[in-house]
Amino acid sequence: MEEEIKRRLDAQDELLSKTYISVEKTRKYFLATLIINLVVFVVPLVILIFVLPWFFNTYISALNLNGI
Repeated sequence: MEEEIKRRLDAQDELLSKTYISVEKTRKYFLATLIINLVVFVVPLVILIFVLPWFFNTYISALNLNGI
């Protein structure tokens, strides 16, 4: 009886270890996805916040110089 319990605990320990490894891989995958999303979406959005007003000012001043 005691041997059966030890065997089952060892099997559960092995499965728990495999589950932990899988969860860590998934966590790293989600972290990489978050970083990629920030670089691809949020950073250009922040840059546009600063570039668009400069672009519009330049465009409007160029139109005013031409007498329109």
